Amino acid sequence: QVQLVESGGGLVQPGGSLRLSCTASGSIFSINGMGWYRQAPGKQRELVATITSGGATNYADSMKGRFTISIDNAKNTVYLQMNSLKPEDTAVYYCNADLIVLVATGRLLDDYWGQGTQVTVSS
Repeated sequence: QVQLVESGGGLVQPGGSLRLSCTASGSIFSINGMGWYRQAPGKQRELVATITSGGATNYADSMKGRFTISIDNAKNTVYLQMNSLKPEDTAVYYCNADLIVLVATGRLLDDYWGQGTQVTVSS
């Protein structure tokens, strides 16, 4: 069984910074990639950023230049450094991971989600 645990959310003033972390644990053979998505009240879940185990990144246009995603493969952990936060960044941020996991019959590529962490940007 695989679990993703997020941390680092909270309340921050406009212009401030937060760093989110997400650690995957369980019967993990390897990581294909990890990423962050967010969902604001009344809106659909949207991409924030993704990163492969090799370090290739992809960002949503509105996050470019403000957010930085990074990965520590040895710790099965992905980070999201968020700077110059705006009220419109307020949302629940979800961690996602594409993992190769160990199962009874061998290995399986599967997709996992964390429980989400609230980020609120407000004065």
